[in-house]
Amino acid sequence: MASQDQDKGAKKGATGKNPDAKSWRWATRQVRGGTNRSQFGETSEAVFLNSGYVYSSAEEAQARFLGESEGFVYSRFANPTVAMFEERMCLLEGAEAGRATATGMAAVTSALMCYLSAGDHIVASHALFGSCRYIVDTLCPRYGIEFTLVDGRDNEQWQKAVRSNTKMLFLETPANPTLDIVDLKAVADIAHNAGALLVVDNVFATPVLQRPMEFGADIVCYSATKHIDGQGRVLGGMVLASEQFVEDYLGNYLRQTGPALSPFNAWVLLKSLESLDLRVRQMCRNAKEVAIFLQQQDNKLSALYPGLDSHPQYALAMDQMDMGGSVVTINLRGGQSEAFKFANALSIFDISNNLGDAKSLITHPATTTHQRLEEADRLEMGIGPGTLRLSIGLEDPKDLIDDLEQALHVI
Repeated sequence: MASQDQDKGAKKGATGKNPDAKSWRWATRQVRGGTNRSQFGETSEAVFLNSGYVYSSAEEAQARFLGESEGFVYSRFANPTVAMFEERMCLLEGAEAGRATATGMAAVTSALMCYLSAGDHIVASHALFGSCRYIVDTLCPRYGIEFTLVDGRDNEQWQKAVRSNTKMLFLETPANPTLDIVDLKAVADIAHNAGALLVVDNVFATPVLQRPMEFGADIVCYSATKHIDGQGRVLGGMVLASEQFVEDYLGNYLRQTGPALSPFNAWVLLKSLESLDLRVRQMCRNAKEVAIFLQQQDNKLSALYPGLDSHPQYALAMDQMDMGGSVVTINLRGGQSEAFKFANALSIFDISNNLGDAKSLITHPATTTHQRLEEADRLEMGIGPGTLRLSIGLEDPKDLIDDLEQALHVI
């Protein structure tokens, strides 16, 4: 219990400066949430790059480790800059507690593995990011954790997959890269009726567009590398949950296994959060314009975008999300060779496996993010040889459309 108490003591030091933060509106929270100024009164958040901390006495060191005195003891456990980022993310998500990690995959892995044990069962949507799918179908079984994959769009499949030993349900919505939408409230109800927890990877929507806890999710994960940084600079992750989950499971797991977020990266992410709403909403506006154009090219491709009523789950998407997101997925009818030719012909879009960046990016999932999967599994998910994921950035959408149009003439 000492490590849990110690972490709580450290967190008090980070949150005590803004006792009224929970009453602030969202825009104020993203700029000021969690700020904890030092004795120097800096305007920007301070970067504490130290690994350790000193104490006024041996008795003080003992009290810190026992959780009887507030403060930090080691930056693998907690750090002032990281704690500010954690507190701001909690305020934006509406979560009781949360812990930052070195990467988004560290966040997903920690959220699942800190809770699941041999003999437990997890149900997950088959439409997942490739590394998330690996955690479910490859890593978990190595530790005796059973899994079932379902079509996340089908509530009945979720219900039928639940067993007496089911401890977690895990999903992405919108899914990567198929943009499948999962009914958060329905799946949360299924999880809770079974005594299980619902874990949601919310990276595509961000807390700007969708806050899964409002629909009943218990745990929300982010790759902060994506929209939260949004400028291709640093890696980071975040797990948001109840105070009890963090205290009983997540906190000590992170302390002992060590996927700590760099304080410098936390500082970069704090600065990025100040503009998160502005960036994401403009990306969404740009993405919608691009999607409208691409839908008109139905002789060469099919296009999916949750913010257009042509999406098969448009009504559900708009019930859960404020806008359609920054990602557009297309399927070129000519397969991989045509997809490669199209991507290579683009001059503004960069070929990259990242997303959520200020710069527009294009990805061929079958040969990059989802290449480890068998072809049959990719096809089951809706990823074909001609599938391309477009992450729309902050450029002028007319320039993006011009670039896409000239590339279409090449194929």
